[in-house]
Amino acid sequence: MNIATETPEARLHPPIVALEGVTKRFPGVVANDDINLEIRPGEVHALLGENGAGKSTLIGMLSGLIQPDEGRILIDGVPTPITSPRHALSLGIGTVFQHVMLVPTLTVAENLLLGGTWWQRPRIEELTERVEAISKTLGISVRLGARVSELSLGEQQQVEILRALLRNSRLLILDESTSMLTPKGIEELGLLMRRLVEEGLAIVFITHKLREAAAFGDRISVLKLGRKVGEMPPERLRALDEDGFVAEVVEMMFGAARNDGAGPRLTARASAGEGPPLLQVRGLDVRSHGDAPSLRDISLEIGRGEIFGIAGIDGNGQKQLAEALAGQLPADGGSVIFEGSPLDGLGVGERRRRGLRYLTDDRLGEGTVGSFPVSINYFLKQIGSPPLWRSGVEQRALMQQRAGELTRQYDVRTPSLATPVGRLSGGNIQKVLIARELAEGARAVIFNKPTHGLDVANTLATRQRIREVAERGLAVLLISTDLEELLSMCHRIAVISDGRLAGTVDNTDDAASRIGRLMIGLAA
Repeated sequence: MNIATETPEARLHPPIVALEGVTKRFPGVVANDDINLEIRPGEVHALLGENGAGKSTLIGMLSGLIQPDEGRILIDGVPTPITSPRHALSLGIGTVFQHVMLVPTLTVAENLLLGGTWWQRPRIEELTERVEAISKTLGISVRLGARVSELSLGEQQQVEILRALLRNSRLLILDESTSMLTPKGIEELGLLMRRLVEEGLAIVFITHKLREAAAFGDRISVLKLGRKVGEMPPERLRALDEDGFVAEVVEMMFGAARNDGAGPRLTARASAGEGPPLLQVRGLDVRSHGDAPSLRDISLEIGRGEIFGIAGIDGNGQKQLAEALAGQLPADGGSVIFEGSPLDGLGVGERRRRGLRYLTDDRLGEGTVGSFPVSINYFLKQIGSPPLWRSGVEQRALMQQRAGELTRQYDVRTPSLATPVGRLSGGNIQKVLIARELAEGARAVIFNKPTHGLDVANTLATRQRIREVAERGLAVLLISTDLEELLSMCHRIAVISDGRLAGTVDNTDDAASRIGRLMIGLAA
């Protein structure tokens, strides 16, 4: 659906930057597919899309970090390849990335002067005058002598924007700029964006939050699976009330999910087994570690034969939830109950022995040891344990026999069992992980983004394997950022946001729309 129309207002403000048929491919994926987009002065152009929609690739091309494979980029109507980040800056395109790129040990002034001509002394007085003029126009206050480490995230973001304006940017790209801000910081950023466009700048505002797009955007474009699937121009935005706006954008973002052809769509818990839940999570709390969000009051239950999905924008606590259930992260509250017995205080090994298995999303970094042979990687979580080890001695013949059986059973394509697992394709590495976790005593399995980065054939094979696991009566927790995958696989789907479960829906005909509303912070 594309409802954009040319208006007299648009003709008065021709685009600063236009993309015509822009396509970018990476091995195994089309990241941007025939994108057409116009970015006009005096507008905040909000760009919406889930993880993997193609937003980051689009930013990379506009910033000069990567080049399109097809199509062209026009600057003021002239086809202009953007060959490097420096070239982008010279064309008036400034980018403020999601994570602040300032040097925390330097002052604000020193950060603003970075990248200047090395053969000239820094012109502090000139910098001070320009900063004061811009700050007065925009109604912000900047402390040039303060160290960046002393500033709030909102203040650091203002410095990033100021740096772009000092380089005479006409187009400012803000990449998920609200993700680390407080509500007050988000409000201040919205006011700042409005002042900037009133001064004639064009802004591309990247977000996955519908409320922010509605509050700050003058024009909204939606990306999905690398394609632009819709655009809402200013006159359409002004004509819609809140309910109409939400319905229209949710339809563009989520629409009706496709079935992947590998099996029937599951409804509610129709094929889940009878009896009490196999896995229960009650009020689970996990404190924040590093940049990871904390988990707060997570409660869910999964029955035998049920596939329970976790949807959400990546980085909202999915990995922390998986690792807490597997015993890799300590819980600070709540309880995990498996087959009627609490697992609280038990480590990874004991939980695994009881039948709770976990497939990480990091196949090479965490799931396997790339330099070790395929045969050893099957048994990494059993090292030192019988029957493959006796009195600390490896039972090599038994291990080779068992590894051969797993290789045949799970169709792992490898030159030999002695081949380092890191030399296999991503799909075959994933088969090794699946074989390891499903073999010998699995009762419940946590899959974290199991098809991420796989080709179509391996994606379908992995999904079919997960279905077969549930059909055997195991409980499955399927974490994925691919909503269509969840809708084609799961009986029920919960949405995680900022470390909390925003809600759970049965997989009925309107599930896509209801999940979409939960993902953007609205009631299902």
